Amino acid sequence: MQKNPYFIIDFDSTFTRVEALDVLAEIVLAHSSKKDAVVQAIHEITNRGMNGELDFRESLTLRLDLLKANKDDIHHLAERLKAQISPSFERNQKHLSALKDTVYVVSNGFKEFIVPVIEAYGLLPENVYANTFVYDEEGNIIGFDTENPLSRNGGKSLVIKDLHLNGDVYVIGDGANDLEIWKAGYANKFYLFTENVEREKVKKEADHFASTVDEILYELNLARSLSYPKTRIKVLLLEGVNKEAALAFEKEGYQVEIIDRPLDDQELAGKLKTVNILGLTSSQKITRDLLKNTKRLISLGVFSSDASKIDMDACSSHGVAVFNAPFSHVRSVGEFTLGNMLALSRGAKGKMGHEIRGKKLGIVGYGKIGSQLGVLAENLGMEVLFFDIADKSPLGNSKKCSQLDSLLMQVDFVSIHVSELPENRHFFGKSFFNALKPSAAVLYCGNIEAVKLEALYHHLVENTAFSCALDLNPDKLSSSALTWLDKIKAMDRVLFSDGISANTLEAEMDRARFIPEKITEYLNSGNTMGSLNFPNLFVPAVKNAHRLLHIHKNVPNVLARINQIFASHHINILAQSLKTTNSLGYVVTDVDTEYPDNLLAEMKDIEETIWFRVLY
Repeated sequence: MQKNPYFIIDFDSTFTRVEALDVLAEIVLAHSSKKDAVVQAIHEITNRGMNGELDFRESLTLRLDLLKANKDDIHHLAERLKAQISPSFERNQKHLSALKDTVYVVSNGFKEFIVPVIEAYGLLPENVYANTFVYDEEGNIIGFDTENPLSRNGGKSLVIKDLHLNGDVYVIGDGANDLEIWKAGYANKFYLFTENVEREKVKKEADHFASTVDEILYELNLARSLSYPKTRIKVLLLEGVNKEAALAFEKEGYQVEIIDRPLDDQELAGKLKTVNILGLTSSQKITRDLLKNTKRLISLGVFSSDASKIDMDACSSHGVAVFNAPFSHVRSVGEFTLGNMLALSRGAKGKMGHEIRGKKLGIVGYGKIGSQLGVLAENLGMEVLFFDIADKSPLGNSKKCSQLDSLLMQVDFVSIHVSELPENRHFFGKSFFNALKPSAAVLYCGNIEAVKLEALYHHLVENTAFSCALDLNPDKLSSSALTWLDKIKAMDRVLFSDGISANTLEAEMDRARFIPEKITEYLNSGNTMGSLNFPNLFVPAVKNAHRLLHIHKNVPNVLARINQIFASHHINILAQSLKTTNSLGYVVTDVDTEYPDNLLAEMKDIEETIWFRVLY
């Protein structure tokens, strides 16, 4: 059996996310008017020492002279530090404590506050090497043990040398004194730990970097909380995606590449070989041929409400979960429609117009946008009626009409907000227009030809009091529809815009927040709520469990075979969820024990498996 490696772990800014003496200063000087100045001075001294710019013993002496602390302060400090453990150490507590015999905490800090934190975490206090305070009779700190090698430069190397560790040694730390252990030849590798702080001077000499403990455990093929380190996940954001999305992914720890120009299929195909997450706008087409190049693609984010250019079946067959932002543009489209209504009410240039106060607005399709428009219109004094085939509760003073014709014959304006279902194509034709009041106005912002443009043109010709406002993307119209659109646009009672109703900075920023949030939730927990192609499944967290995800073709008996594999390895299932669509089945299983490697191979070998992943 292979022996576990030895880990030499620094305490301040590595095991914990803070520098302990900085926190001690905040405790000691909590009610002092000099608090901010002293804390800042201690912080600067700490950084100079960690960067190797100041003799360590001098740094320690200077900081203790500024602090004037006592034993009670140290007790309070230890309690506070227990809540300041670095996130990746926190989530890997189970795995690191299992290695406790070969985990050493070697610090230039002090045992008095380190040992309580380490012991509560599950590591061995006898494996802690640190300085010790010297107290007077009243318990005030008056110095430190100057005989301890850790109170001077190069002390960590001397401690490791005297330990005579027989095996591979890996140092994890953030400072120059940690780097020295490796430079002195007492460690196989030094990992510059950057989860909390990056010290540029140390960075120039280090050759291994880790922003989380997960990366180190992954590289050494040891048990860890995350099956795949976040820093190895690659995100590609294409032209048109707001830069805030990149910041959101980077905050999660992912590698992000931004290409702010169009990519042809050949270049994109090359990129897809190594990308885990792809972010794009509605203008980018994703085909089955492109997806043949995917080796590691997990999720695709469409930064739009329109995902019509994505081959959903191909994404499903490759195990790629697709997310978009269906409601980010709700307010934007509502305001745009209201603006068009105001413009139409004023009529042609040079003619007397009308106010919209007191007028009746009919909304066809009372979903997110329709109901938002209704609220805005009511605020301007309009009376709002709506029709929807689904049972919708009115907002404000809006009134529901049971029949579409009864709405059309009453209102001055009709705004159409229907879904992109095939049955809605050309739904609004001649009979719809004939049911309107002669002076009515129709407004439509959409991605499909819900309004039959030929019928609209003839109604404009035959009814000189009628007007309309259209916001359509010509690229999504048929050739015959484009012919009628050209005729409509030439008329003076028509407002036309080129599919811009959803284009606001606010909508773009909301998409940049919403989609990274959905994708990271999927990668972190397996939740697929809001996915356009995967079964929508919400899976609550289960403590002390391993979570396994299995995507497969939706055919009978796959779940039975999955559970047969678990049973054959005597694996106890803590929780299990299954959701299906017509083509896909998605199983999330939480188990409470370690499992052999061949279990994973057996899961992947189930014939209907599309994709299998160990989440944590």
